[in-house]
Amino acid sequence: MTTYRIELEGDILKVGFGSTQATGDRIVCDVAKKLDEMIATGEIPGGSLIKINGRISVLVSQVLGDKLGKLYDVIAIFDPKIGDKGLDRYVVTISRHPDYRVGNTLDVVRESQAQTNLKIVLCGFANTGKTCLRDGLKQALLQIPDAPESYFISGCPDGDGSWYSETARRDPDLAAQLKAQYKAGFTPEFAKLKAQEVRGINTPIFVFDIGGKISDENRLIMAEASHAVILVKDESEIAPWEKLCAELKLQVIAIIFSDFHGNNDVVETELPIVCGSVHRLKRGEDVSQRPMVQALARLLVGFCKGE
Repeated sequence: MTTYRIELEGDILKVGFGSTQATGDRIVCDVAKKLDEMIATGEIPGGSLIKINGRISVLVSQVLGDKLGKLYDVIAIFDPKIGDKGLDRYVVTISRHPDYRVGNTLDVVRESQAQTNLKIVLCGFANTGKTCLRDGLKQALLQIPDAPESYFISGCPDGDGSWYSETARRDPDLAAQLKAQYKAGFTPEFAKLKAQEVRGINTPIFVFDIGGKISDENRLIMAEASHAVILVKDESEIAPWEKLCAELKLQVIAIIFSDFHGNNDVVETELPIVCGSVHRLKRGEDVSQRPMVQALARLLVGFCKGE
């Protein structure tokens, strides 16, 4: 199974991580091999401008820049955080062309608007496992063939970027150390910037988590979502978040109990909303194969495709 997907559509190179998890060393080798094959067969012909759209790690970006920079005068990379409704925005990162400068933005109107754009907030009180669920859902979506493109971020300044779970699986002490360094205060300024970021992201499936309390800052960020998943430890925690979601006009698509000491998941219903429990949401563990995580991933794909 491929670790990274690459396909050229017009002047846009569509890229993304494959359905199998792999370390960076293997991924960059696969990327380099695939690019060499596409260049040799003429699938990537070279020219003035190429745009890159999809999920790119720092390591992959280096390979793409090296290979494509020899064939194209200008490389521009899609930035999901600065787009607008119906509009993709690309940032020029490499240029040897007089009409383009590094840092210029290029706007591309999306050809098809048929696909729904979901903005899902994972909400619930502290220590329910929202970050772990977010990372497991991210991997579960990658494993679904032909799933719409997805994008995940953290909506709270707690140091839990997308890197955290992968790092914690390999080196828990290093992950804890880096998290402590990155952790910041939850200020009104942070909330405004995060809300602006959420507003600008137009990926078909966009998921973010928030801090574990009902606050003005979280309210501001959540208001930019369209749907909500509520993660709780007991029945009493549901009502406050349902009330907030109703006030913000967010459609609740899942209510999930986090059963840390449990031995298995329980999927009670999948329609009209996902209900049940997920067990042992522990940092550093891959939970993408848990039945509840898989059910939630299927629900998001179905919603996005209008099924």
